Amino acid sequence: MEHFIDNDDSSLSLESVAVKIIKEGLSRAQGDVQLACSFGVEDLVLIDLISRFALEVGVFAIDTGRLPEETYTVAEAVRERYALTIHWFFPDRGAVEALLSEKGPFSFQQSLENRQECCFIRKVEPLHRALAPLAGWVTGMRREQSVTRAALAVIEIDQAHDDRLKINPLIDWTEQQIWAYADQRRLPVNRLHRQGYPSIGCAPCTRAILPGEDPRAGRWWWENPEHKECGLHRRPVDDATP
Repeated sequence: MEHFIDNDDSSLSLESVAVKIIKEGLSRAQGDVQLACSFGVEDLVLIDLISRFALEVGVFAIDTGRLPEETYTVAEAVRERYALTIHWFFPDRGAVEALLSEKGPFSFQQSLENRQECCFIRKVEPLHRALAPLAGWVTGMRREQSVTRAALAVIEIDQAHDDRLKINPLIDWTEQQIWAYADQRRLPVNRLHRQGYPSIGCAPCTRAILPGEDPRAGRWWWENPEHKECGLHRRPVDDATP
C-alpha cells in the first residue's frame, strides 16, 4: 500500500483498508467525490462499503444507450436497497445520431479507431461532464484485471481528467476476495457475472470468457489486450501519484 497506510495496519481487514483509502482520498480531494459506477460486482462492493461506513461519496453512472437489460436490473436493485440517488449521464444525442447515420450501428467492429470513436461519444464525453463539478472520483479497478491496469496506484493524480484525484480502493483485491465479500453481504450482483461475464460493458461489445482467459478478454474480444480500455481510464505515460 502507499505511504498513507501505517506500518501497524497490516492486521486490518481488506474492507478496513479500502475504507481507509477512501477516507484518505476524501481528505486529499477537499471537495465532492463520487463513484463512477457501471454496476459490476466491484462497484457493488464499493457502494456497500460507502453505505455501511457512511462515507461522503456520491454515485454516478453513464448510460451509453447499449447497456444490457441485466445492468439496469442491478441499478434498480441498488437504488432501492440503499435508498440511493444515482446521477445518470447520457451521450450527446446529435453525436450518436451522426455516428449511426454515417457509419451504421456496428462501426466499432471495423477498426480500433472506429471503436474508440464510439467509446468517446458514448462514454468518454459523458464522463467529462460527470467529472466536471467533482474534485475526485472513485473506481472499482483492480490490478489483476488486465495488463492495462497492472500499474495502477491506490490514489493517483488523474492527468487525463484535469488532474482530479482518482481513488482505487480495491486495487489489490483478488477476484476471489471480491466474490467472498459479495456473497457474504448478499449483494444484488449482475446475473451475467454468473454466466461467465467478469467484465460487463455495452451489450454488443461484451461476451462471456473462456476458462483461463483474462478477466477482460470478453471486452472488445477482436482487439489486442493492450487496447482494451474505452478511454475512461486512459493513463498518460507521465501519470504521477501524489
